[in-house]
Amino acid sequence: MSRIAEIISASIEVKKQVLENAALQKTIADVITITTTAFQNGKKVLFCGNGGSAADAQHLAAEFSGRFYKDRKALPSEALHCNTSYLTAVANDYSYDVIYSRLVEGICEEGDVLIGLSTSGNSKNILNAFAAARDKKVITIGFTGATGGKMKEASDYLINVPSTDTPRIQESHILIGHIICELVEKNIFG
Repeated sequence: MSRIAEIISASIEVKKQVLENAALQKTIADVITITTTAFQNGKKVLFCGNGGSAADAQHLAAEFSGRFYKDRKALPSEALHCNTSYLTAVANDYSYDVIYSRLVEGICEEGDVLIGLSTSGNSKNILNAFAAARDKKVITIGFTGATGGKMKEASDYLINVPSTDTPRIQESHILIGHIICELVEKNIFG
């Protein structure tokens, strides 16, 4: 088997494990319900991540604020890293570890949803954001790899992809994120 085929097979295998994991699918269904309810109540759904997970966070936020399948009104969703002036100022003046928690303190309100993507589940800036979110009664949803890392305890809901391989985890994060976006859009807009 070529290396290309091996990589494709590895990706399929992780997704098969997600498909066969009833508990994980139940959590995904719960997240769909929570996200739908938040939007219906006029709340925001915010995302955060680092590196490739930041790109995935921005991608998923855009599916809500732009569109997924339907031409419909925008939903209030954003990735927290998109303001580079803010990001570089806070990282420089304070610490990279607080870039997300300061925004949570400043713009989140009770009933909002914060989705953090971290393949290890140990990203300090996301853990700090989740702590700030808990203080404000913001619902936290962690997208991680197999163990969940420290986000396992910090998340109200944990979507831990059954893999320890970063690219395979991120591929599944997008799959699961797309499932959530599609079904939330269907719940709200029919």
